[in-house]
Amino acid sequence: MTLQQLYVALLVGGFVLLASIASTRLSTRVGFPSLLLFLLFGVLLGEDFIGVEFDDVELARNLGTAALAVILVEGGLTTKFADVRRVLAPAGALATLGVVVSMVVTAAGAHLLLRMDWQLALLLGAIVSSTDAAAVFAVLRVLPLPRRVVGLLEAESGFNDAPAVIFVVLFSTVPFIFEPEHTVGLLVYELLAGSAIGLGCGFVGAIGLRRIALPASGLYPIATFGLGIVAFAAAGTVHASGFIAAYLAGVVLANSGLPHRSATRSFAEGLGWLAQIGLFVLLGLLVDPSELAADVVPAIVVGLVLLLVARPLSVALSLAGFSIPLREQLFVSWAGLRGAVPIVLATIPIVAGVQDSSRLLNIVFVLVVVFTLIQGPSLGAVARILRLVSKDSLREIQVEAAPLDVLDAELLTMTVQPESRLHNVTVLELRLPDPCVITLIIRDGHTFVPLPDTRIEARDELMVVTTSKTRAAAERRLRAVSRRGKLAYWFDEYGEAE
Repeated sequence: MTLQQLYVALLVGGFVLLASIASTRLSTRVGFPSLLLFLLFGVLLGEDFIGVEFDDVELARNLGTAALAVILVEGGLTTKFADVRRVLAPAGALATLGVVVSMVVTAAGAHLLLRMDWQLALLLGAIVSSTDAAAVFAVLRVLPLPRRVVGLLEAESGFNDAPAVIFVVLFSTVPFIFEPEHTVGLLVYELLAGSAIGLGCGFVGAIGLRRIALPASGLYPIATFGLGIVAFAAAGTVHASGFIAAYLAGVVLANSGLPHRSATRSFAEGLGWLAQIGLFVLLGLLVDPSELAADVVPAIVVGLVLLLVARPLSVALSLAGFSIPLREQLFVSWAGLRGAVPIVLATIPIVAGVQDSSRLLNIVFVLVVVFTLIQGPSLGAVARILRLVSKDSLREIQVEAAPLDVLDAELLTMTVQPESRLHNVTVLELRLPDPCVITLIIRDGHTFVPLPDTRIEARDELMVVTTSKTRAAAERRLRAVSRRGKLAYWFDEYGEAE
């Protein structure tokens, strides 16, 4: 490549990056994952439109795997253990039993309805069996859902890539020979070894970062993220699951009380967005729209089997032993978003030389696009129909302010609904736990600092500063007063999350 060609490539890449970033605003308003717009940019750059040629499936697989590692590390670094601690067991069931059930049911549907041979059918079932971490993290974190539901879906999407990858690799062998004992043993080894390496890298890294004084604060986010990548690579080196290692290392590091937490989280989110944009544009380049027409109907058939049969059945069986309400199970079933992971996994059998496997890439691509358009924008409406959207929920605001990071403080915002019993309660009567304070109130477009005798009114937006340790207590107190008024405790209302 000449220097002039490098300039042109960087110019085109910069424009695509900026256009992708700008498109995230539109996608957030509409309510579906940005991945569709990123994929569209890749398709437009491809051979059928602008004319960029890219047919290297093996390179796409390798780059896609690296991008998924970055996305999973970012997902771990932005996950609060308090949100997922109570749902680790059901999330583990969804990520293992749920993947197996979804894979088998989808494969049976593809074999019976589309006359696929069993190897391709099992490959297709394994490819689409896991939910996509990038899609789940991007959509669910902007919805005011109960923490248990969000934590369950985030933990599932962080864990279930590993079993799906293992099954896809096993079914991509040529000639295809299925040995149940070998499969179970390999699955157990990869998951346990990957988990051990991820947890080990996380704990050792956290201890090291506490004791080592780096010369610049900007090195802490880089070192933290680097530890997640080391966990991924170390696990892959010993043929364990790098995906689960990367996610668990990120979770441990994010919840170890390390310095510069806000900066680390912002750095991780930036890298995560960059990986998503690059990954989806790359996958869009890999697919030729002119070859998709013949696989539209098969993709819709498989997608309907997955959405209406395989996913609900896998959720019902996986969560049967846990006390999770039916409405939450229904939402978890509908929120099983697919994204980049299935498309990347579809490249594995092509590289392995499985006959007719190139067709799977087209089917998976159409399935992801069509059903993301159906599921993504509807999640908010489904959550409201199932009464999972809490009107008095608090949303976390990410701010780049060093004092908050130093004090281990968090900034929250809450809008007082018309029916809330917070109306006419003074700041003093609210009795938030110490240290916790309402720093600003936004009322009718005007902002002011409240006094102890300031009365809260309906439709006020409250800006609350609290520490990480008292955040849960502050949220409970606000919910309690919102439901039963300032004498909430007299009515045995303690603001527990629904």
